[in-house]
Amino acid sequence: MKIAVVCANGKAGRLITEEAVSRGLDVTAIVRGANQSAAPQSVEKDVLDITAEDLKGFDAVVDAFGAWTEDTLPLHSTSLKVLCDALSGTDTRLLVVGGAGSLYVNPEHSACVADGADFPDLFKPLAAAMAKALSELRKRDDVKWTYISPAADFQAEGKRCGTYILGGEELTLNDRGESVLSYADYAIAMVDEIVSGAHIQERISVAGK
Repeated sequence: MKIAVVCANGKAGRLITEEAVSRGLDVTAIVRGANQSAAPQSVEKDVLDITAEDLKGFDAVVDAFGAWTEDTLPLHSTSLKVLCDALSGTDTRLLVVGGAGSLYVNPEHSACVADGADFPDLFKPLAAAMAKALSELRKRDDVKWTYISPAADFQAEGKRCGTYILGGEELTLNDRGESVLSYADYAIAMVDEIVSGAHIQERISVAGK
């Protein structure tokens, strides 16, 4: 299976790339600078400049783009549109590293994690930007997308346990009432979904056991 990881030099992108390579997938990193990931081949290109030709021939493309500052938050929508437009009408699947703030916390799907009183103000702009990108993605019936949200406590340096809980649109808690996940275990879930292709045009979520 041939896959591309966009922004493979980032924390999530690097671990997803490493996991995919370890399973024998043919991985290409698409990065702005020198390739620092485990991918044996790379393309040096900004995500906003990616074209349909760049993504031709891949079975799946992982969008691991991240933006954190106020002036770059709109790029969550902009970059995702670039990738969707490049993959429009093709069989290549797009898998997006998503956010947890838009996960629902009630069966009616009328309230999200980011709506909670204890949700940190610091992360509200990021959650809103990522929720907007997801809302726009849901309208794309011309792309075989899958959006994967992590747990609320998404730990970059968390240990790799090798297991996870697969959820849907609602926030999932483990047996201890926690919503926590390491980047390493998220990478496992991402590659599992790449291989299976089980949730086309769906948002799913992952939590740690």
